[in-house]
Amino acid sequence: MTLLCACAGRPTGVLEPVAAYRPASQVEMLVATTRERAKTPGEMFSGERALAPNFADITVSIPPNTARKVGEVNWPRSLPPNPATDFATVKAELVDQKAAEKWLSASVRKSPDHSVVVFIHGFNNRFDDAVFRFAQIVHDSNIHSVPVLATWPSRGRLLDYGYDRESTNYTRDAVERLLQYLARDPEVKDVSILAHSMGNWLALESLRQMAIRNGGLPAKFKNVMLAAPDVDVDVFRNEIADMGTQRPQFTLFVSRDDRALAASKRIWGDVSRLGAIDPEQSPYKEELEKYKVNVIDLTKVKSGDDMNHSKFAESPQIVQLIGTRLSTGQTLTDSRVGLSDTIVSATAGAAQSVGTVITAPVAAVSLSH
Repeated sequence: MTLLCACAGRPTGVLEPVAAYRPASQVEMLVATTRERAKTPGEMFSGERALAPNFADITVSIPPNTARKVGEVNWPRSLPPNPATDFATVKAELVDQKAAEKWLSASVRKSPDHSVVVFIHGFNNRFDDAVFRFAQIVHDSNIHSVPVLATWPSRGRLLDYGYDRESTNYTRDAVERLLQYLARDPEVKDVSILAHSMGNWLALESLRQMAIRNGGLPAKFKNVMLAAPDVDVDVFRNEIADMGTQRPQFTLFVSRDDRALAASKRIWGDVSRLGAIDPEQSPYKEELEKYKVNVIDLTKVKSGDDMNHSKFAESPQIVQLIGTRLSTGQTLTDSRVGLSDTIVSATAGAAQSVGTVITAPVAAVSLSH
């Protein structure tokens, strides 16, 4: 009910472009989606399923740091948004596939390391939710990679869980085609994927499908970050095994106090969800080591999210960790990733190879509210 009330207080149509505000930062992104076009211009895309993929070129304005905290999305309370205090859109254009490819090519050439990061959102996300959250992650992490939002038809309603889950399956082929394109593009040197919640199912299924089709995954696919994955642990074991030995470095963000995943566990026959496991307990510990999956345990991290489901994006240190490692072209592999010097020292002596569990201390990673 808290979530429903929070969403109900937001205005719709926030993607209607406004004039740029010079002190604000801007995040440019390419959107690839299987959502149907919305009838209202300021919404752009609905939660319904399109017969063919759509594309968009969007620029989000983010207010100065004096008006917001790292990890927060400042939703406008009324329209038009005030770019001095609110997240706002300064460009929102529908483009065809050829124009999308041209945008991507030009952006990759300007990127210092010719890298791309693909974000796949989770359950209960309207299109504007996905756009603003990804813009926040890109801005707060200070990554240099070209941002590509792969968004699927979520109706943005808690009671449409089943519809949303089927929409991820509906989108699987489209996401694989996007990944295949990035794999073929010689200008793209590095691809990372960040998925959240139910979006992890879509990411894993698309990667599995691609690996089976190609006999493995490209070496340029360096990092896959699974944030609070709403994925059956048994299914995950099969998915990652099917990808073969040539696969990216997987990093799993878990939190045992994730209330959204606790509810999902009940829906799915009381089978543990991957994002809420205890990575130090058997059989999870052994399986994570077997598949060389690194884990960052966020259980002790405080969050502004009542459901404890979005810690990866809302914690300043976590989102900055992601950006620092991606911007330096490194995989999230060992205790040296460090959420801060405090965590590095706290994990001193931890395993120096893959399969490491890094626990983020509450003292080092917390949000002040």
